Amino acid sequence: MTFRHCLLFGALIVVVSCGPQRQPPQPADNESAPVLPAPSAPPAVENSAPAAEATETANRTSLPEPRGPIDPKSAEAAGQVVQHYGALLEQRRMSEAAKLWGSADAAEQFALQLKRYPEAHLEIGKPGEMEGAAGSSYVTVPVTFYGKDQNNADFRRPAEVILRRVNDVPGSTEAQRRWHVERIEWKDVRS
Repeated sequence: MTFRHCLLFGALIVVVSCGPQRQPPQPADNESAPVLPAPSAPPAVENSAPAAEATETANRTSLPEPRGPIDPKSAEAAGQVVQHYGALLEQRRMSEAAKLWGSADAAEQFALQLKRYPEAHLEIGKPGEMEGAAGSSYVTVPVTFYGKDQNNADFRRPAEVILRRVNDVPGSTEAQRRWHVERIEWKDVRS
């Protein structure tokens, strides 16, 4: 092999190695958007509801997964507060759950009611439309509490979580402008 052939062969190797490189596949559209967890959101807890209730649950409208950043003033953001509240209740982190209420007294009163249910979970529905009154916005989120009562019997109780935030009015604090639980109203169980 002559010097000329070696040079030609070397040039051919350089050209081949500089050709198009295979690129890794691009992520799907739903993988490229960042997913932001709720502040200090606890890990998911396995749902222990019976199979018949699971079928009933699947037929309900539930809170959809976010498709990007959520406006902190939106009904969807209010729904996330309820999700976080439910996760804290499941883990019996009552003092942290109480911080999501607008009133410490109201949080304590509701916590006393929940003592009848040592195992409580929260099934969350789709937030209602935002309503306004006297400088505040309100959102109602339908929920169902379920689990075990003090006698280890299964229970299911529908309720509505009413959330409130003060609109961006002069003199309002940052804490007032965040969604918080105003009250939880138990609903009648229909047969």
